[in-house]
Amino acid sequence: MNNNRDSLDFSKEPVGWLFRKMFLPTLIGMVSMVVLNITDGAFVGHGVGSDALAAVNIVAPLYMIISGIGLMFGIGGSVVASIHLSKGNVKAANINLTQSILASVATGIVLGALVFMFQRETCLLLGCSEALLPLACSYIKWVAVVTPFNMFGMTSMFMVRLDGNPKFAMVINCFIASLNILLDYLFVFPMQMGLEGAAMATMMAFGTGSAPLAWFLLTRTKTVHLRRLKLSVTSLELTVRNLSYQMKIGASGLLGELALASTMIVGNYVFIHYLGEDGVAAFSVGCYCLPIVFMIGNAIVQSVQPIISFAHGMNDGARLASARRIAFGTAAITGVVGMFSIWFGAGIIAVTFMEPGCHAYELCRDGLPYYSPAFLFIAVNVVATGYLQSIEEARKAMVFTVLRGFLFSIPCFILLPMAIGDNGTWLALPLAEAMTTAVMAAILVARRR
Repeated sequence: MNNNRDSLDFSKEPVGWLFRKMFLPTLIGMVSMVVLNITDGAFVGHGVGSDALAAVNIVAPLYMIISGIGLMFGIGGSVVASIHLSKGNVKAANINLTQSILASVATGIVLGALVFMFQRETCLLLGCSEALLPLACSYIKWVAVVTPFNMFGMTSMFMVRLDGNPKFAMVINCFIASLNILLDYLFVFPMQMGLEGAAMATMMAFGTGSAPLAWFLLTRTKTVHLRRLKLSVTSLELTVRNLSYQMKIGASGLLGELALASTMIVGNYVFIHYLGEDGVAAFSVGCYCLPIVFMIGNAIVQSVQPIISFAHGMNDGARLASARRIAFGTAAITGVVGMFSIWFGAGIIAVTFMEPGCHAYELCRDGLPYYSPAFLFIAVNVVATGYLQSIEEARKAMVFTVLRGFLFSIPCFILLPMAIGDNGTWLALPLAEAMTTAVMAAILVARRR
């Protein structure tokens, strides 16, 4: 590692100290994005209406897919680069990081173009009703435009943190969130631009935030750097091989977001079937709250990942065990806090997004307490998956992700409302996440025995 005194030495410094240095700025940056997400929903709900809130929730799974692709390249590139750095191979680490960033941006351009060209078809595929289609289309086209910037930001943040600069990553996240909130207010209220104004605010904030991030990566990194890649046949073959391995390592990150997206899509269908458009609006509030625990879980994972990957690369079992205890302990504490905050704060949360007295508000206020246990189990499951990725156990990480996102959640959403009525729509996600945690725990106990 670079001996610059401002750098973090992931191979020698005390694990607890390293985690605190990484986690606090990362958490602040993630919390700023949570505040952005909640404020955006509150502006849409109060400034445009509950139908607009429902339309945003229809489009939200696309955000999950975009984030998942960014996480796949970011986690994969960062894990591989961390292991190279632990062995002193800085050149290989830089090549892998450069490849992951370029691949994510290229994927974002292609995906964004496809969504922009097929806006109506994409919205219908995501479960949009004909009544919500005009609103959803006005929103999704701006999501398509911002996709490459989102990809770049997601992947580059891993490089910034691996370079030992979590505070800069925090500053960029806070800047994007603050600008987005300011533009949201201006476009939705004084300028009366409706849902499309909220979408434009997000596009402009993420686009602007990409500029200082690119500047930092090109001029200010200390340990890892972007490299000019060769275009020979041999180099291209090496790039394909490296990206394939990165995608294998980070695939569970993509699967995790796809799982969340599928949960939201199935949830939208189920809530429309049982509770109508007001039900989707109420469910959207729960979906606005979900990123809180996901982002905190990802903050834990992104903070501990370089420590775990370095320890794994050096075969240092003691440091690995220490990092594992800290990560899971932090996840459990934040999960419990999140669960009780949603449980007891359901009324406050509901009124933040919609006018009291409307049917959607009442559905949300009464349903969130049933929904709240999901936050505890999600925090633990996200960290468990991230830990497995960090030690190159990609197959196990993918198995757990498939369990929680597909094999458990979809049947729960379909069967629970049939068995116990409307409350089953809210209990489906907590039950699916709890079942995944139980399977993880059973396998770990069996392995120890």
